Amino acid sequence: MIADITITEKSFGPKVLMRGIKFSIDDGEKVGVIGRNGVGKSTLFGILAGTDKDFTGEVIYRRGTVVVATAQEHHDMGDTTVLQYVLQGLPEYTELSHIIETYPLTMGDDMKLIDEYTQALMRFDDKGFYQIEEQIERELDNFQLPGVAHRAFSTLSGGQKRLVEVVKVMHSDAHLALVDEPTNHMDYVAKEQYIDWMSTAREAMLVITHDRDVLNQVDRIIELKDGDSVSYKGNYDAYLKQNAVSTGTQMNDFEMIEKRIVNLKAKVIDYQRLKEKSRNPGTIQKFKRLEEVSRKELAELQAKEKPTFWIDKESAANLNYKVAAQYDKFKAKNIRMNLKNDESRSKHVLVSGRDVSLGYGDTPLFSGVNIDLREGEALEFRGRNGAGKTTLIKALLSRSSKSTGPVAQLAPSFEKPQAPSSKAGAAPLDATRASAIKEFGGELSLDSQVRIGVYEQEVSPTYFSLPLDKAIEKMYLDRELSISETKIRSLLSDYLFTEGDGKTPVSRLSGGQKARFQLIAMLANDPQLLVLDEPTNHLDLPSIEELETALAKYSGAVIYVSHDGYFREALGGDVLQIGAA
Repeated sequence: MIADITITEKSFGPKVLMRGIKFSIDDGEKVGVIGRNGVGKSTLFGILAGTDKDFTGEVIYRRGTVVVATAQEHHDMGDTTVLQYVLQGLPEYTELSHIIETYPLTMGDDMKLIDEYTQALMRFDDKGFYQIEEQIERELDNFQLPGVAHRAFSTLSGGQKRLVEVVKVMHSDAHLALVDEPTNHMDYVAKEQYIDWMSTAREAMLVITHDRDVLNQVDRIIELKDGDSVSYKGNYDAYLKQNAVSTGTQMNDFEMIEKRIVNLKAKVIDYQRLKEKSRNPGTIQKFKRLEEVSRKELAELQAKEKPTFWIDKESAANLNYKVAAQYDKFKAKNIRMNLKNDESRSKHVLVSGRDVSLGYGDTPLFSGVNIDLREGEALEFRGRNGAGKTTLIKALLSRSSKSTGPVAQLAPSFEKPQAPSSKAGAAPLDATRASAIKEFGGELSLDSQVRIGVYEQEVSPTYFSLPLDKAIEKMYLDRELSISETKIRSLLSDYLFTEGDGKTPVSRLSGGQKARFQLIAMLANDPQLLVLDEPTNHLDLPSIEELETALAKYSGAVIYVSHDGYFREALGGDVLQIGAA
């Protein structure tokens, strides 16, 4: 055993977030950490990493255990390069490098220093440090970060920094790695590479993720629920089966508690009545004691919080009638997507493309793209990061004035088509260095009347400083859509926001909460075409399932980008490969 964790209480003001967290971690064990948005997964990691000490309980690591964690915030980085930042996870590299670089200048004939220098050379070679910089650069390339090794870390985007954090963990000498949502912002190839590394890495790993492909490769899953932790042996598929069984037992236990509460209430009334009717002091005292015992037990049972229950859709369909009835009664509240359907919608073409070629500067990102998308159909844009998926989406959106969603630069400028550069091997120009998407050839069209809803991973800065309820109001008004206080309250409730959440600035919302705000924005105008960019990132498992269920019933058209294999299987549709597979 490498770690033993017990958290008896973790609170934020009057709110008790954790009260019964208890689990251990074995050497080399890969553990997925799941739970509804807001249950305290990132807080748990802060406790395990030692950055949050405001809790009751203890975290015991085996002596000598090195723990590393992916950082969520990065301050005072100065001119530190990406390579330097990654190497900070290898203090031995820094120590040995210092000896190798400085000792020859000063050691002379000092045998002690010569011996230390020789030992350092041997250790440096044994650890593979002569190749470490090349290895790191290869890993950065694998995660679609070519050429960033010598860039200042502070110049990277938020998504790029998350990928660098993963590379840093990969090249650390940790015994235990705490990794938070590692596959967000990864394309499908990079994710496969991450999963391969995670599965074979020697270090133990705790991974916060709702990426089901990742969860299907872990040894164990720990679910945070109702302030407690529940451990499930095996991967995601095993978790679903165990959760269905244990949830059935828990619901039965809770139903027994409810029945006991009813009985105790009746007993209290009976003891009161008998006490009032009796004339014997001894008898009165006896009924008084019985009443007090019943009241005490009743108070204890009533103080218990109602558990939250969730069983995946497929497992729920296979429950026996008794358990199914209990589940309908006790299942946890989930988001309610206001996704309207119109069976009268026609099957006319919404998006059409013939031999489309787009890019920036003198070089196209892709060419030969053909699209024929009709209402009721789904189309997946598949390709590596940088292949041009987002460029194609922006080109489409520029052709409509009816798009809704927190999308920056919906209508980028365009340059007139011209012949591609004859320069062999010319590298694509980064979008940040180009002011316009250039159409190199082909035809791309969009029904000008179609209403579009767009889901992006990042919330528009327009809303950052606004309380959530005001952000919803502004988003509707900016799009000239009707909105009222009643509708805002209804939306907050439908997407599991509390009254307090409504007064919280958008910038301070969790990743899952921001994702639910994005869903509200996407569906604001009853869209006929949905454009989804990694919609499962940050959402918890029940919310992902609700999204998949709603989309399966949707009568409009869907264009989506997703590296979640389960989501892609659920939504289906045709695949448009952009760039090399």
